[in-house]
Amino acid sequence: MTVADSITQKVQQALNPTHLQLENESHMHSGPRTDSHFKLVVVAQQFQGISKVKRHQQLYGLLKAELEGQVHALALHLYTPAEWQQASVPVSPLCSSKK
Repeated sequence: MTVADSITQKVQQALNPTHLQLENESHMHSGPRTDSHFKLVVVAQQFQGISKVKRHQQLYGLLKAELEGQVHALALHLYTPAEWQQASVPVSPLCSSKK
């Protein structure tokens, strides 16, 4: 199982999101690693009433193994369904050595 598959499976099982988008952004960064930089967009009802900090902490705990292993960077964009209707997911910047 790839790291992307592992992330997707864990998030699906834990949050049952209405929207999940995982982008491998490793090509935008320098260094020899592949599958090391990701952007994760999750829309889940379970985020209702939970602060953004707590949402991030929840995902960091859920993906602890991946973050301690192959994943070097994980950009999180976490929304409730209501927030998602008005959301604009930011574009990730290129690594400074790729500019």
